[in-house]
Amino acid sequence: MNPPLPPRRKADPLALPRQALMPQGGRSRAALGLAAMAAQGRFTLQVCVACGATQYPPRDVCHECLGTDLPWRDVATGATLLGETTVHLSGDTYFRVRTPWRTGLVALDCGPSAVAHVHPDVTPAGRARMRLMLDRSGQGVLLALPERDTANMMDDPMIREMTCDPRGRRILITDGRSALGQEAARSLLAAGAAQVFLGIADAWKPFKGQDTLPGDAVPLDLTDATSVGELAAEFGGRIDIVVNTALHIRPGGPLDRRDLVSAREEMEAAYFGPLRLAQALGPTLRARAADGPYGACAWVNIHGIDALAPDPSFALTGAAQAAGLSLSQSLRTALAPIRVLTAFVGPLEDEWHQAIPPPKVTPSALAAAILRGLREGLEEIAVGDIAMDVMRRWRDNPATLARERAG
Repeated sequence: MNPPLPPRRKADPLALPRQALMPQGGRSRAALGLAAMAAQGRFTLQVCVACGATQYPPRDVCHECLGTDLPWRDVATGATLLGETTVHLSGDTYFRVRTPWRTGLVALDCGPSAVAHVHPDVTPAGRARMRLMLDRSGQGVLLALPERDTANMMDDPMIREMTCDPRGRRILITDGRSALGQEAARSLLAAGAAQVFLGIADAWKPFKGQDTLPGDAVPLDLTDATSVGELAAEFGGRIDIVVNTALHIRPGGPLDRRDLVSAREEMEAAYFGPLRLAQALGPTLRARAADGPYGACAWVNIHGIDALAPDPSFALTGAAQAAGLSLSQSLRTALAPIRVLTAFVGPLEDEWHQAIPPPKVTPSALAAAILRGLREGLEEIAVGDIAMDVMRRWRDNPATLARERAG
């Protein structure tokens, strides 16, 4: 049985800091499909259309019939551990400081056999359930977990390396004035977060919930470079996860407004504000990514699903969200090995979506989805029925979706 996670200790100021190294990241174009599926939390492999053979490792032609039509399909997650070994010495710069590391050969129920990372609680020659995970370099890898959950299963160092579980970590939530920010703080604290900092802009303005804040209020205004810089100077070395809950959503299209005031505010919340914060906190987060089981690990951005295809009634908000999404994709490379989680959300249950009929997303539902994404080490989640439907149609045909939403 895996031992429980050791308590967090104060950093030794005299210890040599560990560099934030990453495992080997080179992959073929076909193998990048594993990373794309792992980012969504799906266990999918290539399946030949012609003969139905499941492929592993990913390839360009079927190993059975040489067919070239190999779409990614969800497959059975069951497997049997055929053989295993524990690596105690490694020449790889990433793994040599993370041994012992268990690996093994598993026979997948869907057909092929594969080399995988193996959780310590998987018994020799026993059954396992497989997951596609993202490693620290952002590549998809196979992980064999126990068939049923075990005590302290998620405390294993291997799991902590591939996920962003908030337990024991310190978290910054950028907008503590909003119901979403406060719900996110409650959810993360309930999940075992060591401390939650809630950014408060214009503290002199009263707001709902200010007397019962679930975290520690800190001054933070993402539209003010001085405020962002002061926060980074005082708290940057203590932040392990950033959850950017700043949203500015207003109805209106290009011809519905007579000025650029709201458009600028939308761009500040969706693009310029997160950019300021990333420039201020990013280098410190990356440097602390190797601080053991409690190292810095994640950056969460929330985007309206309009970032993929705009709703005409919120067209300018959609444009700002699209700019923010492009920034999130850029940060995924710039902040590596920090995991960047993008949460796409449908219409929220707030004052700006009153005219939108249900289903809508409550702050508590969005907070719960963010927590799940962190625990599973995902890069992309869709929250709410509308967001999931739009995401599915966008993956099928983006051009058709844009015309559908415009109509």
